[in-house]
Amino acid sequence: MTANEMPPMATPRVAAGALFLDEEGRVLMVKPSYKDFWDIPGGYVEPGESPRAACVREMEEELGLRTNVGRMLVVDWAPADNEGDKLLFIFDAGTLSRGQEQAIRFLDGELTEWRYVATDALESHGPSRLARRIRAAAVARQTGNTTYAEHGRAL
Repeated sequence: MTANEMPPMATPRVAAGALFLDEEGRVLMVKPSYKDFWDIPGGYVEPGESPRAACVREMEEELGLRTNVGRMLVVDWAPADNEGDKLLFIFDAGTLSRGQEQAIRFLDGELTEWRYVATDALESHGPSRLARRIRAAAVARQTGNTTYAEHGRAL
């Protein structure tokens, strides 16, 4: 079979984000300068880069934090009308110490502020499917599982 005879294949955009929780179980959310809603820290995976490596890189670029990223909590199939097919990964980033919180710096200008948000208030900060994805990640972290989701709905 030649390349011209191959059936079309998905070429999704891939992004990776970090789930940081505080001692009360609230989620670290960031306000991107280019979006009208809050998100978790993270971003798109670059060619040749693994989702986990992208997550580590984004934490340093966006927050100025060198932090280890733990296990994958969620992978979400979440195509978007204006962006096409997407695979979104969330990794466990643990709990920030007070010193790490104080060290957060918005180095690349993509973010304007951060805050902790209770999981039951996520919809007031972003789209419902993002809230579902973050909640699925929080549950996966608590139970020690890994979750597959579609549009933020764990399956």
